[in-house]
Amino acid sequence: MSKISRRDFLQRSAMAAAAFTIAPNIILGKSHGHVSPSDKLNIAAVGIGGMGHANINAVKATENLVALCDVDWKYAAKVFEEFPKAKKYWDWRKMFDEMRDQIDAVIVATADHTHCIIAAQAMTLGKHVYVQKPLTHSVYESRLLTKLAEKYQVATQMGNQGSSAAGVRQTCDWIWNGEIGEVTRVDCGTNRPIWPQGLPTPSGQWVPDTLNWDLFTGPAKMIPYNEIYHPWNWRGWWAYGTGALGDMACHVMHPIFKALQLGYPTKVQGSSTLLLTDCAPTAQSIQLTFPARQSKNKKCKVKLPEVEVRWTDGGITPDLPKGFPKDKQLDIDGPVIFYGTKDTLICGCYGRDPWLLSGRMPNVPKTQREITFSHEMDWVRACKESPENRVKPASDFSEAGPFNEMVVMGVLAVRLQGLHRILDWDGPNMKFTNISDTDEIEITKKDNFTVKDGHPTFGRDTEKLNAKSFAEELIKHTYRDGWALPAMP
Repeated sequence: MSKISRRDFLQRSAMAAAAFTIAPNIILGKSHGHVSPSDKLNIAAVGIGGMGHANINAVKATENLVALCDVDWKYAAKVFEEFPKAKKYWDWRKMFDEMRDQIDAVIVATADHTHCIIAAQAMTLGKHVYVQKPLTHSVYESRLLTKLAEKYQVATQMGNQGSSAAGVRQTCDWIWNGEIGEVTRVDCGTNRPIWPQGLPTPSGQWVPDTLNWDLFTGPAKMIPYNEIYHPWNWRGWWAYGTGALGDMACHVMHPIFKALQLGYPTKVQGSSTLLLTDCAPTAQSIQLTFPARQSKNKKCKVKLPEVEVRWTDGGITPDLPKGFPKDKQLDIDGPVIFYGTKDTLICGCYGRDPWLLSGRMPNVPKTQREITFSHEMDWVRACKESPENRVKPASDFSEAGPFNEMVVMGVLAVRLQGLHRILDWDGPNMKFTNISDTDEIEITKKDNFTVKDGHPTFGRDTEKLNAKSFAEELIKHTYRDGWALPAMP
């Protein structure tokens, strides 16, 4: 039997596929069979100037970087120079059209609002995907990526790297072994944002020649460019980011979601400093209530009652539990406090360095796979395994998708706080059940507070919106003409 190289195999397979002119995109674009562990993945990256560069660096030693895409070639210039053999693109859609038979996997590290549309298209082409946190910008987008990953059986990973670390596993082991009893409340938060928020909407500026503002905007509503949006501070603007919550909750809340085996919340409530139409607030507080659950893990020895998860950010830290040692400090990047019926467990961001308020150091069996690769390389490992035998990485979309719904639910709670009520959530159907057709919500467009000659003047420009329509738009965005998602499987 003759032997052919992987390249020849891919080329011959592509030629054969081309003969079937009525074949769907998934057949034409899919990597033909899983890659041998000893072979290299051909990886494309979209959004390479920030975290995308770090993700690329984590895989570059063993895999092939064949295509790089960014909307800002000045911001991405150093990365382009680092990989001169990789083909350069402005538009990921053109990259997929031209190179889909040459790409096995895609890293997505763009602004939050374009995560879903890029990853969804890649999965329909049979590509494995690594997507930076937060996984998506909306609840619907998270649900879509969860279902697409299941349908196309590709290897997936969200970029919350702490999920591959030992702290999350140890936190789960202690809780599942019953070391703190039944958990009914968890407090958590972050010291973010470390960029300005609570800002008025800026005026427009000329777009730099090195930036394609239309492609950055993507499926969002087109507004005038301003340097405050890009390349970094987009996180604080609702059109593109999800504020401090979206930035850090995927790191901070993951041990909560995993250890307590959470699903959809049933009740949510949010509050914040001044809430503006376009910019996330300076600080916010969120409460999510989850119903009692039956454990799906046979190694869990403790009951999972109704639990309330409380989040704060913007410099507001959780209250210290009674008896907190004087020689201890909370991890201000992302403190987590599990209140159990027997003890209190405290850990930091990424679940790191868990400890018990009682001072005990439990010695319990390990219940989970030890991850010896980096977060990115564990995804690479999964990409090279067949769907039938694949060991899922730590933040596979089957977990990251539902978890991210929890995160962006916090955004919904904050943006709907003007209703002044606890909101009831129907998770399976992705809708609030206690917002009526006639409910209205008033949002501040501009704060006109001024001081003249020592005298304060108060006043705000506001707009009233139909609350139900506003909520539906936050749950499932209306995309700009020319941009569309695949259908929900």
